Amino acid sequence: MKTKLLGWSLVVLSLAALAQQTPDRLPRREPRRAVLLPEGARELRDLAYVTSGHERQKLDLFLPAGATNPLPVIVWIHGGAWKGGSKEQCPALRFVAHGYAVASLNYRLSQHAVFPAQIEDCRAAIRWLRVHASEHKLDPDRIGVWGASAGGHLVALLGTGGDVKVFDVGENLNVSSRVQAVVDFFGPTDFTQMNKFAPKDGPFDHDAPDSPESLLIGGAVQQNKDKAAQASPLTYISKDDPPFLIMHGDKDNIVPYQQSELLRDALQKAGVPVTLKILTGAGHGFAGPEIEKQVTEFFEAHLKRRTASTTKP
Repeated sequence: MKTKLLGWSLVVLSLAALAQQTPDRLPRREPRRAVLLPEGARELRDLAYVTSGHERQKLDLFLPAGATNPLPVIVWIHGGAWKGGSKEQCPALRFVAHGYAVASLNYRLSQHAVFPAQIEDCRAAIRWLRVHASEHKLDPDRIGVWGASAGGHLVALLGTGGDVKVFDVGENLNVSSRVQAVVDFFGPTDFTQMNKFAPKDGPFDHDAPDSPESLLIGGAVQQNKDKAAQASPLTYISKDDPPFLIMHGDKDNIVPYQQSELLRDALQKAGVPVTLKILTGAGHGFAGPEIEKQVTEFFEAHLKRRTASTTKP
């Protein structure tokens, strides 16, 4: 099968670390591998999911050729400490070759607007995909999300906050912004406990007024616990949340792996299907065949093998 070569990586890069550390403390990058799109795949760039909105309120959509049935959708949400990153680096692109539509979106960063602007944008993008599902042969009842670091935080919020209407603003408000599967790579879950578990040699103070978490919510975390709770996926967990796959490195010095344990424990308590993989020796960013295999099997089980009648819109 002929393929088209794109200059993106399958590796989930340490975007938050790149945004937050000084040059002499940057993590070593993993080797890059090219992403291949099948011949005939369609690339729709810079689609505005908010009419006349901010320049960041756009997504890219990738569609396999020759689809006859509605396609399951994987939405990639990038990391970057909520103050950097781009939809241009999308490890989910490999799924186009496996019969998925893939969307990669930008959202307003913390220097543009404080929380909840970021989750409002992500939910607006999900609603936009559903509104345009027929046009692009998408299955509106099979939408999964995947994100890393800050993107992991946002996909977790999409998963647990599906029934929180306050985050739905703007257009297409009669359309659901729920998702059917969540893959969370090392996303923060409780800002007030970041320093509790952070290593002493970590690169910064999470409670400081200029930390990424404080900049996101518009004030120092410990002085704004109500805002931190509003931004926490833990706040909104209910038994009807979609299944989660969570992966985290035990040597992550940016987002302590205990943040993922907090989310796992709370989801389990509510009866939500969840799998947490703690990766021995991995830091803030990882890749490899076994990781790809687990993500693939998760989406296969919860998107591809499920029909519209077995998913909750």
